[in-house]
Amino acid sequence: MPIATQRSTVRYSTIRCGIVDDKPLAIDLLRAHADQISYLHVVFATTNPLDVLPALDENPVDLIFLDIQMPGLTGLQLANLIGTKTRIIFTTAYADYALDGFEHSAVDYLLKPIPFERFYKAVQKAREVIGQPTSSGISPTEQTRDFLFVRTEARLVKVTFNALLYVEAMQNYCVLHTTDVRVMTLQPMRQMQEQLPEEQFVRVHKSYIVNISSIDSVERSRIFIGKTIIPVGDSYRDEFYRRLTG
Repeated sequence: MPIATQRSTVRYSTIRCGIVDDKPLAIDLLRAHADQISYLHVVFATTNPLDVLPALDENPVDLIFLDIQMPGLTGLQLANLIGTKTRIIFTTAYADYALDGFEHSAVDYLLKPIPFERFYKAVQKAREVIGQPTSSGISPTEQTRDFLFVRTEARLVKVTFNALLYVEAMQNYCVLHTTDVRVMTLQPMRQMQEQLPEEQFVRVHKSYIVNISSIDSVERSRIFIGKTIIPVGDSYRDEFYRRLTG
């Protein structure tokens, strides 16, 4: 099924969305649900996940309804490529994927068949996250959370950004060092970096991301956080010092 696009004059309060599902009937259902919500505008819909990134380049959206199980490129893999600027609501016929969906900081997770009431609730959550104009007409900045959930074995563990001192990559896993505990996760370093607020955290080494506010001192190419010494990699040094002084 070729990608279908729709152009229209989008009002300021409109949420622009895309639909990605390898089943045309699933797309038809989501379109029908979306048509019932005045502020939800379907910009594109496709059965081919490989069409999504080019579609986003041409027609950026605020939200994507993304099926998890698709041939060639799964929804979870595609979510990593999309990044964090576009919000995601995962859809799937399998409840077992719920933990994976929330691990990717999804707005919500919809289990097929999707009734309209559940769809509407998920869109309302997305609307709160994306942010809408206030009654005064001033556009708020995108609402952001002050925490993330990381998966460790079969659990999701909540970690607040202010309590997170630094992230350390260890072979096939990452360790989140907080003020209280250490949390081990199989999430890759790149994905961890995407989930952390850029204004608060900086990559200083291929194996380290640090919370700028947790730094006690810096000596040449070494960062001191309490009794911990973290090296600054050569390729990260300029950006690190720019962030410190900027």
